[in-house]
Amino acid sequence: MLECISSAKVGDDVFGDDNLTLKLQDQAAGILGKDAALFVPSGTMANQIALQTHTQAGDEVILESGSHIYMYEGGGYASLAGVSVKLVQGDRGIMDPVEVKNAIRPPGGLSHYPKTKLICVENTANAGGGTVYPLDVLDSITNLAVGKNLKTHLDGARVFNAAISSGIDIKRIVRDFDSVSFCLSKGLGCPVGSLLCGSYSFIKKAHRFRKMLGGGMRQTGFLAAAGIFALEKNIERLEDDHIRARKLAKSLIDFGYGICLDSVETNMVYIDVSFLNLKMEVVIEFLKKNNVLIAASSDKHLRAVMHLGINNAGLQKAIDVFQNLKTIT
Repeated sequence: MLECISSAKVGDDVFGDDNLTLKLQDQAAGILGKDAALFVPSGTMANQIALQTHTQAGDEVILESGSHIYMYEGGGYASLAGVSVKLVQGDRGIMDPVEVKNAIRPPGGLSHYPKTKLICVENTANAGGGTVYPLDVLDSITNLAVGKNLKTHLDGARVFNAAISSGIDIKRIVRDFDSVSFCLSKGLGCPVGSLLCGSYSFIKKAHRFRKMLGGGMRQTGFLAAAGIFALEKNIERLEDDHIRARKLAKSLIDFGYGICLDSVETNMVYIDVSFLNLKMEVVIEFLKKNNVLIAASSDKHLRAVMHLGINNAGLQKAIDVFQNLKTIT
C-alpha cells in the first residue's frame, strides 16, 4: 500500500481530473452495484452528506438509538442537515421493521409533526457489537420505505465485514438502498477515506454538499491509491479479523469477563470488566502499559476491535495481558 501511495500520479480532484480518485470512485460504485461514488475524508462526512442530500431542514430521519449517526457524529444531523430524529431501540443494534414502521410520522397532523423523509440503517451495527443485519430484515425495511415514499441510507462503515460474515454478495446487501457509505480506513487498512455511493443524480447533488463541508481535498490520488489497493487486496482477509475476535471473546469468557458471544459476529468484542472492581482508568492504564491499546465504551465496558495491524502473536499477547489484569489490586 505504501508503494502505491508513493508512486501515485496525482491531479486535482476539486477540478475532477485526479485519475486515481476517478478510478477509485468507479471501482467502489462497481463493487456495490451503484451508478456512481464520491470520495470523502471520513465516514462521518459521508453520512452527513447523505442526510443533506436526501432531506430538507425540518424533515425527520429514523435512526437506531445507538447508531453512529445519532451518537458519534457531533449532532451533525441537527446542525448541518437541520433534521430531527426518531429513534428506534434495536436488538443488539438491529432494528425491527415493525418498530421502524411505527416510527414513521402519520400524514397530516395540522403540520405539527416533522415529515419523515429518510430511514438510516447501520450494517454492521457498531453499538450492537459489530452485529450483521439479516437480509430479510434489510429487505423488509427497504420495501417499507418504497411503500411509504421514503429514502434509505445504509451507513456501511463496515459493510464488507457484513458481507464476509454472512456470505452474501455485497451488491445484494446494498441493492435496495438509495445511498451507501463505507470506510476505507477501518478493516480495509487505509490511512484516510470513505466512499459515498448512489445514483448519478444523488452523487451530483452530494458533490455540492461535499464542497460546502470542506471535503474537496485536491491531490487525493495519494489516498485513492491506497483505497484501490485495499479494495483489491484487503476485503477477503476481513475473515481473519472475525476469527481473531471470536478467539479473544472465548478466551476472555473463560477468564470470567462478561461478553455476549452471540454479538461477536464480525471484528468487535465488547468486554464487561465490572467484575474486576477496578476504576476504568486503572484498567486502561494497565492495558496500555502492557502494549494493549483499547478504549472504554462505557463505565464498565471496553471495545476491542480486530484489524489489519493485529496478527496471531499480537492477539495472544492481548489475551495474556487480560489474564494478568485479573491479578492486580
